[in-house]
Amino acid sequence: MRWTQTLIPTLKETPAEAEITSHKLLLRAGLVRKLAGGLYTFLPLGLRALRKVERIVREEMNRAGALELLMPAMQPPEIWERSGRYVTASEVFFKVRDRARKEWILGPTHEEVITTLVAGEINSYRQLPKNFYQIQTKFRDEIRPRFGLMRAKEFIMKDAYSFDATDELAQVSYQKMYDAYARIFQRCGLKAIAVEADTGVIGGKFSHEFMVPAETGENEVAYCESGQYAANIEKAASKGSLIPTPNLSTGGNPEEFATPGVVTIEALGAAPYGVAAHQQIKTLVYVVDSKIVLILMRGDDQLNEVKFMAKAGATQVRPAGVEECFGALGAKPGSLGAVKSTMTGDKIQIFADESLRGAKGMTTGANKDGFHLRHVEIDRDIEVTQWFDLRTVKAGELCVATGQPLKIGRAIEVGHIFKLGTKYSEKLNAMFLDESGKQQPAVMGCYGIGVTRTLQAIIEQSNDKDGIIWPLSVAPYAVCLTPLSIVAGSPVMALAEKIYAELEAQGVDVILDDRDERPGVKFKDSELIGFPIRVGIGEKSLAKGEVELKLRGGVLTPVKVEEAVAKVLELVKGTA
Repeated sequence: MRWTQTLIPTLKETPAEAEITSHKLLLRAGLVRKLAGGLYTFLPLGLRALRKVERIVREEMNRAGALELLMPAMQPPEIWERSGRYVTASEVFFKVRDRARKEWILGPTHEEVITTLVAGEINSYRQLPKNFYQIQTKFRDEIRPRFGLMRAKEFIMKDAYSFDATDELAQVSYQKMYDAYARIFQRCGLKAIAVEADTGVIGGKFSHEFMVPAETGENEVAYCESGQYAANIEKAASKGSLIPTPNLSTGGNPEEFATPGVVTIEALGAAPYGVAAHQQIKTLVYVVDSKIVLILMRGDDQLNEVKFMAKAGATQVRPAGVEECFGALGAKPGSLGAVKSTMTGDKIQIFADESLRGAKGMTTGANKDGFHLRHVEIDRDIEVTQWFDLRTVKAGELCVATGQPLKIGRAIEVGHIFKLGTKYSEKLNAMFLDESGKQQPAVMGCYGIGVTRTLQAIIEQSNDKDGIIWPLSVAPYAVCLTPLSIVAGSPVMALAEKIYAELEAQGVDVILDDRDERPGVKFKDSELIGFPIRVGIGEKSLAKGEVELKLRGGVLTPVKVEEAVAKVLELVKGTA
């Protein structure tokens, strides 16, 4: 490709809309342009890189035995009603109506569609296992589209769905996808780690996210140095707080004391009360699937709502409002508690964090504005409905797997795999006859890769002050030929044309910068876009019988003219 024959609108200044490095570079390097919030047009260079990511994904999915198909982007709401997700996933839907005013959903994902297909086409264990995948546009009504392709309303995703006859065989399919994902991200030049994750609205037995460590990532990951444990903060567990929960009795029954104006953990910890946060029981009032419940935490811990939803089997969870709190407990937030003697009215379910087991000598709200209770013993004074691990882990706490201190870092999620079980196959009737002739639901898994997000994650992880540093595998062009004179017939241009033709003949992705621009402009654009290899051809170097070869991020290396093509081929094919 010749530079003058394509469209590469590089920018010197960063657009105001760009917040993180990769978003800035996507725009400055002329890879994408914004149409509206969460909607981007891929320009020629961006599309070339995207197609290379897609090719790697496709090759590894085929290698793992998955079968490619293409499902409709527009879906009937009836299948979502049958799966039970029409309500629980409704916040992300884009809905449209046809001329008959019938409602349709623009697909945010395709579990319902693929399961409906399998229900109609597979009826025997002899047809299993099967794994189907597609690379297709998805639509999600993001509340706040941001960071370019990282969180968009429209994006390209690879989604795959496996169907097996037994849970054991489903685990084999899951492992194949796990291994394929590791290869995909490695080939894309990404340092990705697999972490335990929550299954969220998709559901299922367990899942792993593939995370790219990055300070600008929207996810937090807890991990230990050995690499034996890593989990999304929404799933992560530890051996508990480094400060033990009090478990020595401090006296008789709970004793009420006045705390006028005290409505926070911090205020109760200050003079004249001096009750340390870990000695307090924090009472949270939540509405869970339309019912009021209480959640008890240590005062120095934070509730992990995702954990709670998963453990309680809840589909909709929100904090109760002030009036709802008062109606349930007779007090406003800041004075709430769960001690039996202070509870009136209908019985309320009480969920407590495991860190409070056996707690004694604690302080909590008295369900009376401006008052608290001390000497509280949880086993004696509070009727806990269920105990769960509900807290968010903290850096420095000990790993459950290794006993090492946990670290917490930010990361970008680029892939997510789920062991679904029979949730969808049962609801959408994806049944088969087993060897004994008995009808069984297929055991499913689902596996997603954000293809457009992966592209941006590569840039976020691989850049410097001058621009992008593309891995060869996904670079829009592997080689940029940069003649410093473009005069037709000149020795410089003649050599550039010769090398260009030879590299193209060898199947190398090469772009010839034939613009009538100053050398500095050409060099800066080449660095900004991030072509892995640049071959500079100028009169001075040519007079010595040389060209200048530069790897992105490296130093200039003189190479004899007659050796230039061979050297580039060595670098491109990885034999140098």
